[in-house]
Amino acid sequence: MSKSQNTLDAPIDAPIDAEDLEIDPRIYDLYDKYCHGFMSRRDFLKRASAITVAGVSGLTMAQALFPRYAEAQTISFTDERIKANYVTYSSPGGNSGEMSGYLVQPTQAGPHPAVVVIHENRGLNPYIEDVARRLASVGFLALAPDGLHPAGGYPGNDDDGRTMQKSLDRTKLMIDMLNSAIFVKQHELSTGKLGAVGFCFGGGVVNFLATKMGSDIQAGVPFYGSAPPADAIANIKASLIIQTAENDDRINAQWPDFESALMANNIDYERHVYEGTGHGFHNNSTKRYNEAAADLAWERTTTFFNEKLS
Repeated sequence: MSKSQNTLDAPIDAPIDAEDLEIDPRIYDLYDKYCHGFMSRRDFLKRASAITVAGVSGLTMAQALFPRYAEAQTISFTDERIKANYVTYSSPGGNSGEMSGYLVQPTQAGPHPAVVVIHENRGLNPYIEDVARRLASVGFLALAPDGLHPAGGYPGNDDDGRTMQKSLDRTKLMIDMLNSAIFVKQHELSTGKLGAVGFCFGGGVVNFLATKMGSDIQAGVPFYGSAPPADAIANIKASLIIQTAENDDRINAQWPDFESALMANNIDYERHVYEGTGHGFHNNSTKRYNEAAADLAWERTTTFFNEKLS
């Protein structure tokens, strides 16, 4: 194997000092295509390496975008405010009839309002587990289902996770997520009030749950998620906060029709557009992270859940 092939193929394990590294917009665009499965990791790095800006290699910029999960953890799994474990539960009509998830409960006496946390298009990775812990640390019973459970579970890296998720039956995967929401809503530690938050693919799932669960779900917060079909929006009874990146052409192109349907059906919603951000701005494990926007969006999210699920 040549040195150049090794650079493109090998996992990126050593941290890159990216604190002050400016990422060229073209690299962000390539990364977005890579994240959404439109090109392989190798193709992403190869195309990025053809770009140089002010003496900085596009390959260096591309490598800086890969997630650093250990560095991004905000709530330890040993945090005294929470208790976390992995659970399995029935999922009739899903990809295998069974699902698993990361269930995190506050150590305070329950019951607690429930929130289902939906991952991106790569399974239950450490970032999503951390989001579940963040919710539990402020009083919510949080379940982060692993849509890859029927295929063996999140494999420990996002590239394989993305491939695995793409191989699953999409309709059955959505049923697995619906069953997960029902499971945590009906859990013995739940008050019966249910919210949902999700990111990218998970944001689209939040919208799906809102159209399918009617009054059984009270609050949904999709982060940069695809809009549901216009003819399904009349079924929404939940209140929504729609969290959107300013620079996210694919998702933002859906907004005019989405908004028209929300307004036509008198849905209770707010939309927030975060200036200067791109798709994935809440994910603090990558350089796409925008701390100010992510903090504000999260404050709005938890305040909203406290209002709607109390």
